[in-house]
Amino acid sequence: MKSREKALQLLKFLEQVYPDAHCALNYRSPWELLVATILSAQCTDVRVNQVTVELFRVFPDPASLASAAQERVEEVIRSTGFFRNKAKNLINCAAQVLERHQGEVPQTLKELVALAGVGRKTANVVLGNAFGVPGMVVDTHVKRLARRFAWTRSDHPDQIEKDLCRLLPSSEWTQCAHLLIWHGRACCKAPVPHCSRCVIVALCRRKGVERAH
Repeated sequence: MKSREKALQLLKFLEQVYPDAHCALNYRSPWELLVATILSAQCTDVRVNQVTVELFRVFPDPASLASAAQERVEEVIRSTGFFRNKAKNLINCAAQVLERHQGEVPQTLKELVALAGVGRKTANVVLGNAFGVPGMVVDTHVKRLARRFAWTRSDHPDQIEKDLCRLLPSSEWTQCAHLLIWHGRACCKAPVPHCSRCVIVALCRRKGVERAH
């Protein structure tokens, strides 16, 4: 069986285990997803969802956030960590969306990563979940599982993204990230995965990867 076929088989098993796998951030628009994803850096989705309730009440759109005092934004998002840098990025990002894109979140990777506080991971989250544009999100869970599955040998998120995009058809990219994240949180944990109760252990090449590295 070819590598792509094995990878797709593994994903199909995960789909059966996590039929409801989806983006865990709460949002009602592409703008809200963009803001929530920026806040999610070094922070749990649960915490972000708690914070954005108040944030979107006080600053419901790019215009209101672009004109906000940084101290006020910091106050609202403090519990997400790195709040000063995140507040600065959110205000600048809002201003850029207004100035460059007439208040609408852009729908290309190139335009998204040009915004303050937006890297490839954040851009791919927005593309895949808000716009239905295939995007391979590489967070800590995806990075860990991709290496355990021997889908990549790299530690660098950009290279892992390239390896996974080569391995899988674009139609699988967005959901693949959701499935790996959900499995990483539930079973394939760091530093020690729960292999004894893992439904895909027969398809996993973790031990072989460990020997190779």
